[in-house]
Amino acid sequence: MNPIITCIQLDIKYGDPIFNYKQVEEKIKSAIISEKSTIIVLPELWTTGYDLTRLDEIADMNGKETITFLSRLAKKYNVHIVGGSVANKHQNGVSNTMYVINNKGECITEYSKLHLFKLMDEHHHLIGGTEKGLFELEGMKSAGFICYDIRFPEWIRAHTSLGAEVLFVVAEWPLPRLNHWKALLLSRAIENQCYVVACNRAGSDPNNVFAGHSLIIDPWGTILAEASEDAGVITAEIDVDKVKQVRSQIPIFDDRLPEYY
Repeated sequence: MNPIITCIQLDIKYGDPIFNYKQVEEKIKSAIISEKSTIIVLPELWTTGYDLTRLDEIADMNGKETITFLSRLAKKYNVHIVGGSVANKHQNGVSNTMYVINNKGECITEYSKLHLFKLMDEHHHLIGGTEKGLFELEGMKSAGFICYDIRFPEWIRAHTSLGAEVLFVVAEWPLPRLNHWKALLLSRAIENQCYVVACNRAGSDPNNVFAGHSLIIDPWGTILAEASEDAGVITAEIDVDKVKQVRSQIPIFDDRLPEYY
């Protein structure tokens, strides 16, 4: 059975984790009932939005509340959850961290955003991660990335060269750069011959209007599903065997010459 992936494109309530936990639970329940989803994907910083100046107050200590919350829902609905990202407060500061929870309720990986976006002052409030975002779901070799990461093709290739077949991207990407969002995601899918599942947010905060347009793209660069600018969900069934087919048809990984790069 091929995985059915749903991106939940939220209008995140700025600086209000209690409200956002509640709306995510409602949206996941609805997606399971209406979309028959096996993998749910959430957007970046879905508990707080970009309320960066208050992270000491509203960030999740060591991600415990988020992991407990997502684990409960994963077990209840027998669904895997690529948990977007949340502000994760720890002894060294606050990181922008993705948690991936399998359908047994186990946190199988966490990835903290490597590339901090200085134009939104992330470097003043967040600490960058250092580890790769590799994980496996339903036998699919996968990798997680957060927003600005997609502007660094060498970071994406560091994962696909290790076998990643599905790239999960979570974001709060602004509307003025919507064309960049789509072009970058299509490029990452085509050049890596993999699926790209990209969940953006909708709506606005005091400083930004966000683009929406979550996307699910196949290894040829065909868009399987695309959202509008408004809150909502998109769903697509993917066949990971298609990755192997495309990579054998145009064997770019075999033809790379990294010693010259």
